[in-house]
Amino acid sequence: MQIYKHRQIGTLIIFALGVTILLLLGIMLQVPAGPAWIITAFVLLLLIVSLFLFWSLTVEITPQMISVHLGFGTIHKEIRFEDIRAARVVKNPWYYGWGIRGVPHGWMFNVSGFGAIELEFDNNQRFRIGSDEPQQLLQAIQQQLSKRK
Repeated sequence: MQIYKHRQIGTLIIFALGVTILLLLGIMLQVPAGPAWIITAFVLLLLIVSLFLFWSLTVEITPQMISVHLGFGTIHKEIRFEDIRAARVVKNPWYYGWGIRGVPHGWMFNVSGFGAIELEFDNNQRFRIGSDEPQQLLQAIQQQLSKRK
């Protein structure tokens, strides 16, 4: 049974990677075959893979766990409610960036904006989930945490 599901689109990531991919395609058309072309093609491939991995962040909540998926779900994390001690809304500083990041006390998945939920685990580690609707996400998490007690 699904309690909550929301997909946030990483519009800035899509735009930045899309523009860079188009520029590299234009460069490749003008560069003769050789080492420079191969390097450009390799960078282009990395950017395309990054686009597919980080274009969105989907959060699903069931009675047992929180599932967080980046892009098409290749990168994902599942968090059981029994491991969560606390949850709170936080604002990520701009320098935390987007994507998968190590942040003080733990890790973060984020594709856009600065709003997030910080989960604190029984082992004192933390995990941040970026969200454009942090209050609704927190409410869904706290609803499940209250049922656990």
